Amino acid sequence: MSDNILEAHQVVKRFGGLLATDHLDYELPRGMIASIIGPNGAGKTTFFNCLTGFYQIDEGTLDFNGSSLIGLESYEITQLGISRTFQNIRLFNNMTVLENIMVGQEPHLKSSWIGALLGLPSVRREEEATEARARELLDFVGLRGLGDQLAKNLPYGDQRRLEIARALGAKPKLLLLDEPTAGMNPRETAQTTTFIKRLRDELGITILMIEHDMKVVMGISEKVTVLDYGRKIAEGLPQEIQSNPVVIEAYLGKGATAALMAQEKQA
Repeated sequence: MSDNILEAHQVVKRFGGLLATDHLDYELPRGMIASIIGPNGAGKTTFFNCLTGFYQIDEGTLDFNGSSLIGLESYEITQLGISRTFQNIRLFNNMTVLENIMVGQEPHLKSSWIGALLGLPSVRREEEATEARARELLDFVGLRGLGDQLAKNLPYGDQRRLEIARALGAKPKLLLLDEPTAGMNPRETAQTTTFIKRLRDELGITILMIEHDMKVVMGISEKVTVLDYGRKIAEGLPQEIQSNPVVIEAYLGKGATAALMAQEKQA
């Protein structure tokens, strides 16, 4: 088996005349925390949507854990071991915290609606196991005691944690986090950064993030990939990316690159 849990080769996604993902090559080693960054409209979330079956790619290959993702539905990809969160939180607001986490386990449940209708013992056992697992995840993400609250009543940072807990319910090997610290204050951001490290270190989950907070990216990532107009323009260690003139130009324009070069000459 490859050392890479994810391999994308020459991936193209078009929307009419717009090339949202432009012949993208990407490899993600197992057990890594990696980030994809880039300006707005760079194709980051489009790539996530291709990985999770929301979009089907127009060209190229996508392989996860040795299996092709081409043509699979989102639920099939989740069953294979990819879970995600969203840039804009998508919880079931009028369900309880515990129920949200239980829903996350649905891709691996075996009971049928007929069994539930008949009240079969196997269905009750699975329901009990599902609730027990949900309570374990509730504790793991730091939401103990909040299981009976409606999801919409949680503070913003706790809603982010709940969304991750729901994603963990599907037993992922790869977790895609779309701007996990967006909208958080500095304390919440620091807590979430530490929590993401725990996901990898304690659960062995490979993490791929889209993130705009460069402090988070540089502090937690072992690999950073930069996209611009759907193309990969740079990739490497955080310290390499941080001072890359091509990256600075993509974010801030040519004037910023010229200023950087002038500073280097003066130094």
